[in-house]
Amino acid sequence: MTPKEFATKIVKQLQTAGFDGLWAGGCVRDELLGRTPKDYDVATSATPDQVRELFGKRRTIEIGASFGVITIIGDKQSGNIEVATFRRDSGYSDGRRPDAVEFTDAREDAIRRDFTINGMFFDPIAQKLIDYVDGRADIDCKIIRAIGIPDERIDEDKLRMLRAIRFAATYNFDLEAATLEAIQRHASEIHVVSPERIGAEMRRMLAHKNRAVAAELLKTAGLLDEILLDGQSLYKNRANWRTRLRWMEALGENGSFEQAAWILLSRQIKEQGIQPTAERWKLSNTEVDSITWFENNVMTLSRAHQLPWSEIQPLLIHNDAAAATALMAIEFGKDHEGFQFCQTRLQWPTEKLNPVALIDGRDLKTAGIQPGPVFSKILNRVRAAQLDGEISTKEAAMKIALEIASG
Repeated sequence: MTPKEFATKIVKQLQTAGFDGLWAGGCVRDELLGRTPKDYDVATSATPDQVRELFGKRRTIEIGASFGVITIIGDKQSGNIEVATFRRDSGYSDGRRPDAVEFTDAREDAIRRDFTINGMFFDPIAQKLIDYVDGRADIDCKIIRAIGIPDERIDEDKLRMLRAIRFAATYNFDLEAATLEAIQRHASEIHVVSPERIGAEMRRMLAHKNRAVAAELLKTAGLLDEILLDGQSLYKNRANWRTRLRWMEALGENGSFEQAAWILLSRQIKEQGIQPTAERWKLSNTEVDSITWFENNVMTLSRAHQLPWSEIQPLLIHNDAAAATALMAIEFGKDHEGFQFCQTRLQWPTEKLNPVALIDGRDLKTAGIQPGPVFSKILNRVRAAQLDGEISTKEAAMKIALEIASG
């Protein structure tokens, strides 16, 4: 059973038991846009206790029960489905979550949601759209609009500011004027949101092919100044900002978050390092390592045709070498000699690009060389000589090793 079939089965079971049951939110939006929903959510008039009674406690999880949400467990193929009771929220003292919820009807549930495109319901049994917020019209007009009064929606949940930018950019929709103006008024309040959630939104924006649109919207909305240490340093020079946008756009569909982040952050990395942004976005160590590696090595790779092979080869066997080479092509062009040099060698078979070392530590021990700092010095020098074509045999390698060891 697919997730869609499972969600439909749940709705049918709710309706058969006398409750309202509808698909809700993002899955309805994506169906209308002709996209495959990432997951399906169900909204119902049944209370959490009634949902658990209907589907059985063994098949349900009540992790979100305080907000009216019960998870129904499916099989490996269908996954789990969240079933939420229609509700009205009250009080958002932390700027993220309601202080209390009151169970209500579908109309009230719709108007407490964030944007009109996310505020619709669909009855998969009757094949009927239920739209209290004009979401279908805004989808047709390609508009991201807050439901009701934009300032109130943002007061309730500050993360909605970043979500608005992401939806507008990834769907290539316009951000409705009143919604944009509300974001600009509240931009400084984004710090209420946890770094983990900010980072999650930035990953989704910068990994998408419309990342340049997202970056420009973040700037326009005043959010770039807030989520970076010094956002203005990125765009106060208009030519530099336009260049960065062009590079991000050139990454295309296959570009990664780390590549886009480096394009966006390289100026700040030079001046302040990556750590401030790593903390604000809660970047993983792997992400930090990749972005920093790009900063340290893209320019070196651009001079690959002018440098000793022993200096370039260790870079080209790195996990991020291909991604760095793609960044070099964007910055310098595919006709650039450095790019052509790296691209050609990245296509070499492994045994040619990264040949087996002529000697290792065991060989040095066998030759009577005592372990210590000299080991690294010897092995590095021998490896460089091998890569640069100065030596090709174990005997020649040991001769260099013994010369270095003897001082």
